[in-house]
Amino acid sequence: MDKRSFLKTGLAAALLAGTTLVVGTAFATGGGPLVGSPAPNFTATDSNGKTVSLADFKGKTVVLEWTNNGCPFVRKHYGSGNMQALQAEATKNGVVWLSIASSPPGYQGHVDGPAANAELARAGATPTAVVLDHKSTIAKAYQARVTPHMYIVDPKGTLVYMGGIDDKPTSNPADIPGAKNYVREALGEMKAGKPVSAPNTRAYGCTVHYAS
Repeated sequence: MDKRSFLKTGLAAALLAGTTLVVGTAFATGGGPLVGSPAPNFTATDSNGKTVSLADFKGKTVVLEWTNNGCPFVRKHYGSGNMQALQAEATKNGVVWLSIASSPPGYQGHVDGPAANAELARAGATPTAVVLDHKSTIAKAYQARVTPHMYIVDPKGTLVYMGGIDDKPTSNPADIPGAKNYVREALGEMKAGKPVSAPNTRAYGCTVHYAS
């Protein structure tokens, strides 16, 4: 399906479902916690109805990935298998990977627990958990602006990375092989005991809409 057909199909699906479709590049700017400061703690429910708290993972590296399964920029990384490969690499090395769904009811990407689990199965994704943030509490704490917006918390609970998944702000999967994957690079540096060389980068994707 070409890009024009994809957009028409997505718009029609959104209108039929009564949801708000957000298509286009948005860049995250300003606000939120600072790299080098404690990562905001949170407690929420995951897609299996279990309570998840960031504090529970102290002593481990944690990746936070804001996601929206209707976003073309998210689809770029999931449709190609790029995000799933990164999740698998990270969790194999003991990293906790939390995918966070903050879309409120009525907006593109809103999912309940069963829908989130069905999407995981369909995509073959393997995060540690999908955290449901329908009231945007976590998104507001981190000032997550787009999907995917990526954050890394070190074992001491310090935020050491926030920004984009890579340096190619497009929705085209063909750009992935030539992209610099900031998250993979940061995790590799941390594993080697080195500081993250690019701790702040520009996140790109679909706008995260906060619940009112």
